This record gives sequence, C-alpha cells and structure tokens, in this order.
Amino acid sequence: MSANSTPPAPPRILSIAGSDSSGGAGIQADLKTIAMLGGYGMTAITAATAQNSTGVQAITPLSGPFVAEQIRSCIRDIGVDAIKIGMLHDADIIAHVAEALEEVDSNVPLVLDPVMIATSGAALIAEDAVEAMKERLFARAMLVTPNLPELEHLAGRNLRTTELVEGAARELVAGFGCAVLAKGGHTDDARIIDILIPTEGRSVQFDHARIETRHTHGTGCTLSSAIATLLGHGQSLEHAVRLARRFVIEAIRQAPGYGAGSGPLGHQAVRKLD
Repeated sequence: MSANSTPPAPPRILSIAGSDSSGGAGIQADLKTIAMLGGYGMTAITAATAQNSTGVQAITPLSGPFVAEQIRSCIRDIGVDAIKIGMLHDADIIAHVAEALEEVDSNVPLVLDPVMIATSGAALIAEDAVEAMKERLFARAMLVTPNLPELEHLAGRNLRTTELVEGAARELVAGFGCAVLAKGGHTDDARIIDILIPTEGRSVQFDHARIETRHTHGTGCTLSSAIATLLGHGQSLEHAVRLARRFVIEAIRQAPGYGAGSGPLGHQAVRKLD
C-alpha cells in the first residue's frame, strides 16, 4: 500500500445485546471481537447486568423504545454491513428491535444468538420472550446459533445424540427459513461437534478436540459476533463460521485466567487467523 493510498473502510457491525460488567461476554466481548477481526463496532444495549465469572448478580433491562432508538441512531447515520443479536431479555424489547430492523436492507446479514441461559446457568430471558423471538426475528436472521440447552428449549425435548441435534436444527431451518449452527460445546463428548445447516445445500460438521479449561465465559457471544464481522467482510457463511470458530478456539487458549469461575477469553491475544 502506498503512503497516499486510502485503506479500505472496515465493515460496520452492529451488536444488539446486553452489557457484561465484567467484560467477558455480551457487548464487551462483541466489541473486542469485532475490533480484532477488523470491523467497526456499534452497539444497541438491551440490558445492563452485574455479573462476573461466578454468575449473574443482577439484570436491569432497558426500555424497548430506547433500544430501538439506539439501533436507528446507528443505521441512519453510520450505516451497517452486518448485525449480531444477543441477549434481548423480554418480548417488548424484541418487538421494538424487530420494528427498528425494518429500516435495514434485508440483504444485510443478521446473526442471531438466542441467548437464554448464561454459562453459569442463570436465566437471561423472560419466559414470554422465547416465542416472541421465534415469531419476530428468526425469519429475519441469516443464521441462528443455539447451544445445546437453547436448542433443547426451542425443540421442546432432550437431544442426546448428534443425530437428534441435527434433526432439531433442521426443523428450525424448515420452520423459519434461516440457517442454523447447532453448537456442541455443552455435551460431555471428548470432541466438540458444531453442525451448520444452511437453507440450501449440504450440512457441514466442524469438529475439534475439547480444550480442558474453565475459562469459557462469552464463547457464544464471541462466536456470533465473529461470524457477523466476517460476513460483513464478504465471506461466505460456511467460511465465516470456519474462521470464527478458529478465532474462538485461539481466544480460549489465550484466556488470561481471571476470575474464580468461568473466566473470560483472551480476545486481545488473537492477532491473526492462519
């Protein structure tokens, strides 16, 4: 690049999610991930949480209209190339998010992480919000990324084998017209198998050895925001998932070891994807 040339503009990535006071998950993890992957991060905060590596101590949701106004403030001025949605907390927030997203071109990729339960086991979403999320946002998403407990909740049954997990994911794809990445991190298997079911074409399994560590706080947030950022760069869905998984794996390996419980990842140490 010559001294006078202008570097390409970074993709504009909007994260609609909750704030994690300890910095390991939510908006904070998203912004770290977006920055490390060369994107320009923007936020619409849905809730403030008091949490750390041991659990969630308190949640205060913001109002639906205020969340929607944050979204509009970003997209009307800065614009947006990809969107990640995380914790939405309640049906009112979901309704206002869905309404605000009507201003966004339908070709802008949206990655929806249906956050329901924290790594610590704490509930992060109101009961009536699950159906609202399915009705208002699943069909708008390019990709939905449930972990095993979330997929079981959405399917209404236990999913004890890879075949059952894939079957439940296919039901979501058929029912809502979105691709699904069913994450296998919550199983007891020695290897983690994530299954990507696209809306068209073959399914793809991603497989890697489990990393023995307790420091996995924010892995789902990191993965979904990484996928959104890579889609914003113009990557295909399959390759975006592949590269995002590499980012998460390396961030887990580089975890700084903070906290007495499930500690944060080492986003800052992931300098490149080989």
